Amino acid sequence: MSFTAPVLSYSLLSPMLILLGGALIGVLVEAFVSKALRPAVQLTLTLGTLLLAVMQLWRIRGQQSLTAAVGTIVFDGPAFLLQASILIIAIISVFLIADTEHFAALPAALPGSEEERQAVQSGNQITEVYPLTLFAVAGMVMFPVANDLITLFVALEMLSLPLYLMAGLSRRRRLASQEAALKYFLLGAFSSAFFLFGAAYLYGYSASITFAGIREAIVGGGGNDVLLLIGIAFLSIGLLFKVGAVPFHSWSPDVYQGAPTPVTAFMAAATKIAAFGAMLRIYYTVFANAQWSWTPVLSGIAIVTMLLGSLVAIAQRDVKRMLAYSSIAHAGFLLSGVIALNKAGLDATIFYLFAYGVATVGAFAVVTLVRDSAGEVTDLNRWKGLGKRSPFAATSFALFLLAFAGIPLTSGFIGKFSIFSAAYESGAKGVVIAGVLSSAIAAFFYIRVIVLMFFTDATEDGTSVEIPSILTQASVVIAAVVTVALGVYPAPLLDFITNLAIFIR
Repeated sequence: MSFTAPVLSYSLLSPMLILLGGALIGVLVEAFVSKALRPAVQLTLTLGTLLLAVMQLWRIRGQQSLTAAVGTIVFDGPAFLLQASILIIAIISVFLIADTEHFAALPAALPGSEEERQAVQSGNQITEVYPLTLFAVAGMVMFPVANDLITLFVALEMLSLPLYLMAGLSRRRRLASQEAALKYFLLGAFSSAFFLFGAAYLYGYSASITFAGIREAIVGGGGNDVLLLIGIAFLSIGLLFKVGAVPFHSWSPDVYQGAPTPVTAFMAAATKIAAFGAMLRIYYTVFANAQWSWTPVLSGIAIVTMLLGSLVAIAQRDVKRMLAYSSIAHAGFLLSGVIALNKAGLDATIFYLFAYGVATVGAFAVVTLVRDSAGEVTDLNRWKGLGKRSPFAATSFALFLLAFAGIPLTSGFIGKFSIFSAAYESGAKGVVIAGVLSSAIAAFFYIRVIVLMFFTDATEDGTSVEIPSILTQASVVIAAVVTVALGVYPAPLLDFITNLAIFIR
């Protein structure tokens, strides 16, 4: 019996290897570098790792392979676009995460304990968040390129576990933060179990864990359709949980509200890109010939998600919960592109994911600026007159809200127009009608916040806008510039996506 060594394409795997290498070095920095030097070293290491991964990804952008890692990883145009989007979002998010004032001085200490009080007084800064971020990003870039169910599950856990920890690192409202982390972990564990059940049923149907083997079994039609249907349903539950679609959305508002705001920004933007990237690959390539089985259910979920997210957001008085329900509504909009199952739907979904991700990071970056003596102020009533206190913060937040609403000259308008057009072309008229109605409902509460900031008198309640660090300013400014640029002149990016976004099988 002879052993055949696995053949690995290290050039195509290099972006993921760079991220994992940077994360491991970050762990060593935590162990061996002095506390005084850690923040600067970790920030430099994290940004350097992400930029190096981006440069390497750009170098290999034109290559395609189904055998980069013995058939477990696929690299093609959509893989490049999704990985690039995740890395760019991660860089903008790290600028925000670098303001370590948001994170607990000693997360392992009991909230309110003497140990925690001493850590705060000594000026401790948590830096473990940097390697955790890199591990999460490594899982995210692996998720859309996985080519079998085992690799997909490993990537899912790699991106999820660091986020469970990061959600509990808030400096203030420590109990709420730890509660958010626990909810996210428990519900995430249940969704992972459903995902594994789905993988088991699909293996029972096709006798294969590879995407190609499952697709061939579906095309051949020789398996037990009951196993196929159950497998698709359970696998979809795991993916729909990650994107926050109804009825698997209950974790989103609590986790978004309780987690440190920089972590919420990173999680809300990058996780969505990774999860929808995996959904696009699975539904467009593996389950495409079983469209009859999942399109009606997914259409219903998309409609309910859009309507519930938009309607419930109206009643929210906390800005982070409002953005959480807005995120749920956008998950419904993005499902329209999955349902379309055509080239236009693929292009529009990738564009929408990037545009929405950038605006999301920018919106949460502005939330970190509005504070009082106890920390961030997320009660919308205390945002009255923000335009007079800080034109920079209010104008930036208004721009991001207009993008979420899909107002012309913002990236949101181009994204919604493209994705609804693709869904309409595919015949999903009911989804498009629900999407347009939901957008109109959502515009109401977005504009309500803008009126509150600019056309309502401020009250003296201790709320102020903190002058942001240069890194937080960079997050807001970069997000605002990209949001306007993609709304005014989206053609270059749309053409670039159209030329590259072709799945190989």
